[in-house]
Amino acid sequence: MGKQVYISADYSPNDGDRSVVDELHKWGNDNLHKVNYCDTAQVAKGSVSRNADCRPCDLKTEFNSQINASSAVIFIIGDKTSSRTAGSTCRRQSDGMLCSCTPYKQNANGVTYCKVYSIPTYLYDVNPVNNYSYIRHEFEQAKKRGKTIIVVYNSLYKQPGWLPWYMNSYKDLARPFWKYDVLGRKVGDYTYIKSALGY
Repeated sequence: MGKQVYISADYSPNDGDRSVVDELHKWGNDNLHKVNYCDTAQVAKGSVSRNADCRPCDLKTEFNSQINASSAVIFIIGDKTSSRTAGSTCRRQSDGMLCSCTPYKQNANGVTYCKVYSIPTYLYDVNPVNNYSYIRHEFEQAKKRGKTIIVVYNSLYKQPGWLPWYMNSYKDLARPFWKYDVLGRKVGDYTYIKSALGY
C-alpha cells in the first residue's frame, strides 16, 4: 500500500506552481514508489466545494481531514506564494456572527452573513474558522498534527526570500525542486523528497 502525501501549492493558472505538482503525480504513479498524492486543487474541486453554500471554513475543514490522513505534507513555494491571500477573508473571530462572508469562488450566492452560529473548540486540529490564507492554514495544520513537512522551491536554486514569514524556520531545510540532468534538461530532483518520505 502506498503512502498518502498531501501537496500544498499555488494553482494560479498563469503564474502558479502546477508544473511541480504534475511532476510529483507522475512520480507517484510509477511502479516503485506508489505514492498517493492528494493536492489542494483536488480538494477544492471535490464534493465540499460543490455545496451551494461552500465557505472558506468548509474547505479548511476538508484540508484538515486530508492532511490528517496523510503521512507527510509537501509545500511547493513559488515566487508569488508569500503574497497569496486566498482564504484569508474570514472576520468571524474579530467581528462576530453578523460579519459578512465571501463564499468560495465556485459559490454563486455572493457575499452573505457568516453561517457559523457558535465557534467550536478544536483540540487536535487548527480551527477552520480563521483568517489564515489557505496555504498558511495547511501549514499550521501539518505542524499541529506533527506531520513530516517537506518544503521545495519551484526553482533550480534555493530561494529563501520566497518563503512566507511563518515558514522561515524551514529556510535551511527547503530545497529547489528542479535540476539539470546530464543532457542539460530541466527535470525534477526527487532526492530530498525520497529521503524525507523514507525511500
